[in-house]
Amino acid sequence: MARPRVLLADDHEIVIEGLRRILEAEFEIAGTAGDGRALVQSAVELRPDVIVADISMPLLNGIEATRQIVDANPKARVIILTMHADVPYAIEALDAGALGYVLKSSAGQLLVTAIREALRSRVFVTPSITADVVQSRSGRPPVRTRKDAQPLTARQREVARLISEGRTTKEIAGIIHVSVRTVEFHKYGAMETLGLKSVAELVHYAMKNLA
Repeated sequence: MARPRVLLADDHEIVIEGLRRILEAEFEIAGTAGDGRALVQSAVELRPDVIVADISMPLLNGIEATRQIVDANPKARVIILTMHADVPYAIEALDAGALGYVLKSSAGQLLVTAIREALRSRVFVTPSITADVVQSRSGRPPVRTRKDAQPLTARQREVARLISEGRTTKEIAGIIHVSVRTVEFHKYGAMETLGLKSVAELVHYAMKNLA
């Protein structure tokens, strides 16, 4: 009997190799991808049974890649494997069509379970945040921007997009070669321009509009 085929996506080769060691006893590794665009292309070409993808990847974040993959193939099964325990990220992933959200810190114990559940088309979320995700998804209002909102500046868009990819303020400062304080200035400037009240809302907006 053929083993289920899994596609792995992460921009760190050491993570890919670690996942391979965890999974190869039970699953066939169909391929790997190091950025979001390569992931989308590989998903189309390889048609794996399950896709395991990080959020923070070059060119296209894992959640937007998931959205494109599922739009192209509604039967695709995607699991987000990430360091981010933040509920807004989990909600965005599930809304994009992912069937799983697993923290890297618990991958050794939970990733195989998540893949098994995905093969049954069941949703699996790391237990430590499951209750918060369910509660947040059940009654959250849509994120609304101000009707009179002006367009974001190029720098505000860049900062918001990097935040949505899970980058820290310090990482963003290094990427765009400015100070941490300047990153904070652009972040809060974007929130004020859009009329958003929290960073979580900015993440939601950026994933929908700036990916």
